[in-house]
Amino acid sequence: MAVKLNQTGLRHARSLVRDGKVVRDERDAWSEDAPSAEDENDFIDKHGWGEYSKWHLGVDDDMDRDTKGHYSFPYGDFAKVHRCAVISAESRAGQFDHDEIRDEAKKLLDLIDED
Repeated sequence: MAVKLNQTGLRHARSLVRDGKVVRDERDAWSEDAPSAEDENDFIDKHGWGEYSKWHLGVDDDMDRDTKGHYSFPYGDFAKVHRCAVISAESRAGQFDHDEIRDEAKKLLDLIDED
């Protein structure tokens, strides 16, 4: 798997944080807050793959762009950035040696926690 940083998703996440569109939830809340597969499918049907990509910090160029498998490290619920999702992304990226994604997730977490 050739996962790399999704610059478009990172820019979108930073913009949302700067606009105050953040849920400052607890570390382990992402399992409950994450969009369901049905929510994801509905979002893709309404907005397309380009908009879906904006909600992920990682992409795998070995996978077709029009599949969920192309996108990884989600950080929000299609409306707001979730602090717990960024923490999860940072942790998982570190576990799988995706250092650039880990480092940018940490910076995004710092941006969220500035307030």
